[in-house]
Amino acid sequence: MQKKSGVDINLGNKASKIAYNYAIDTFQNRKGKRGAVASKSKGGFSNLLIFGKERIGIGSDGIGTKAELAERTGIYDTLGYDLVAMVADDLAAMGFEPTNLSNVIDVDYLDAEIIDALMKGLKDACNFAGITITGGEIAELGNRIGGYGKKMHFNWSSTAIGILPENLKDAIDGSKIKEGQLIFSLKSRGFRSNGFSSIRRILKENFGEDWHNEAYDENITWGEKMLTPSLIYSPLINEIIASGSKLTGVVHITGGGIFDNLRRALKLNNVGANLNNLFEPLTEMLKIQQFGNVSNEDAYLWWNMGNGMLIIADEKYADNILQKAKQLNYECRIAGSITAGSSIQVEFPTFKMKKEY
Repeated sequence: MQKKSGVDINLGNKASKIAYNYAIDTFQNRKGKRGAVASKSKGGFSNLLIFGKERIGIGSDGIGTKAELAERTGIYDTLGYDLVAMVADDLAAMGFEPTNLSNVIDVDYLDAEIIDALMKGLKDACNFAGITITGGEIAELGNRIGGYGKKMHFNWSSTAIGILPENLKDAIDGSKIKEGQLIFSLKSRGFRSNGFSSIRRILKENFGEDWHNEAYDENITWGEKMLTPSLIYSPLINEIIASGSKLTGVVHITGGGIFDNLRRALKLNNVGANLNNLFEPLTEMLKIQQFGNVSNEDAYLWWNMGNGMLIIADEKYADNILQKAKQLNYECRIAGSITAGSSIQVEFPTFKMKKEY
């Protein structure tokens, strides 16, 4: 059954579990050889692979239905930041420094100008993150690819690899998270590249088919606002690790929101979290939540609600983490702490939510 979000999150989790279970049946193929899988946890943000002395991470993702925003507005040169953020920040969530990226653009027919704008944005995003584009494909698939309007329609995905820094013995998998450690939040600057099935549905219900042309304020349309490019967090995470701060958990807030993604880091040690100082949701998030009559529980499951990444570490590293964030122009704050038990609690002055896992 399709949920109000536009996708069935539980079914998505079930499908991912099916895919992962088949994948692990192949792990023995490289056991004792280069390329062996060394990850300890199931459901991590990426996998640790062993190539002799080098420890490599690999992860894949795409921009999803945010592609339709480009088709609606004609703005294509920001989506590269979304594509890079999805894979680079998944790698950073396990401590990897992203190094290389390959991408696949599936199109119905080719438009060189649109390809140029997409790739310019990808180049800019990779330069921001210190990543080299080392592979890719553009595939013409005819009517198997659809979308909005009459111009070129496309889907866009990528795979990135990264290396584990020498000062990390193992990938960050949550196994060292313990009660009393602090949780830091990094502020997002938009919806990033998740939850757009629900966003598009809500805006269409309120403004009609041409919702992207409706004014968000006097300077920007809703379509342009929803195209706000993702902030890439991997440069900060890599800098914090290089400075000597030992992170026990890094959580990339993507589909499933704070609750599902934080749970993935906490479940190894059966600990919980109390988040009483998260960043407030961005104005556009509150507006869409109001337009769609979306409960707080659903909103914090569908979207990042102003918090793009969480970092977990001992209190003694707090000053360094906050200082590094400030130096690199990221907004960071202590958002809460790790607690006993297996529940995640989010608190604001006006509401409180708690989920067991």
